[in-house]
Amino acid sequence: MRMMLPACRDRRSVDRLLSRFFQEYRLGDFRRAIGRVARFYGLRPPRVAWFEYLDWGRTAGRTYENGAVHLVHPENWKNGRKYNSERQWVHTVYHEMGHYVLWADAERKADGFAYRFVSGVSCERRARPLAVARRSGSRQAAAALRRSRLRRRPRQSRSR
Repeated sequence: MRMMLPACRDRRSVDRLLSRFFQEYRLGDFRRAIGRVARFYGLRPPRVAWFEYLDWGRTAGRTYENGAVHLVHPENWKNGRKYNSERQWVHTVYHEMGHYVLWADAERKADGFAYRFVSGVSCERRARPLAVARRSGSRQAAAALRRSRLRRRPRQSRSR
């Protein structure tokens, strides 16, 4: 399945806004980020309700059939969780937006949306590309560049 995603520049701005909301709790940043994603897909922004915890602390977000999204507020995300990083909260928001945009119950599709939305967003630019390192004859530089690449996940079978 081919997935339409906003341009990398737009995804970076959404990522930056969500990170800023996680740190400063300004609701305007969150609304702008969600609005940009919804506008790209031609949808209304979802109704988001904030909670201290969902499902006795097992889940961080939930999307309902009526378009409502329930999320754990970042302030509460930081307290009482074993894994309470900013990246995990942002990934949870992307995951729930995947459910909202694709309108799918399939966790695999929502995970794929979240994974693809972040890919290429926060990569550091390399000083020398791999081809230049190879041409210069420096095997160590070429090997280091090859190791620093992001690993690709294996494709899942389409028979599911």
